[in-house]
Amino acid sequence: MKENILKEKRLRITPFRKEVLQIFIENEHAISTQDIERSLGEHDRITLYRTIKSFINKGVIHEIVMPGDVKKMALCDPVCSHDDGLHEHNHIHFQCKKCEEVYCVEVDKLPNVKLHDFEIDEMEIQARGTCKACLKM
Repeated sequence: MKENILKEKRLRITPFRKEVLQIFIENEHAISTQDIERSLGEHDRITLYRTIKSFINKGVIHEIVMPGDVKKMALCDPVCSHDDGLHEHNHIHFQCKKCEEVYCVEVDKLPNVKLHDFEIDEMEIQARGTCKACLKM
């Protein structure tokens, strides 16, 4: 699976890229750079930051910034359109107020917003509440 994602996005397949990609695959919630670093153990930080930048530019992952939170990242949908560096997803970013994890939650349809005298190129919807794991507690 990892190699297919890298091939489809026209990225060179390296052991390090496969290792970083595996970390994203194993997490159902968005993760920070610090989370990745903890999972990797010993690594070259410059290589990690270059890998993350390549993954974002090629549409493998996308960035999420919730208010008052550190920047997190999550896997893109396989059909992510990322022309001109803009990622298009049909989901909202949901942050649980209990565990503070951030999830990409698929929705059937995003709202159609029109603003007088403005042209929207990109829109991100963020929500806060309680995730399914915390609701079970």
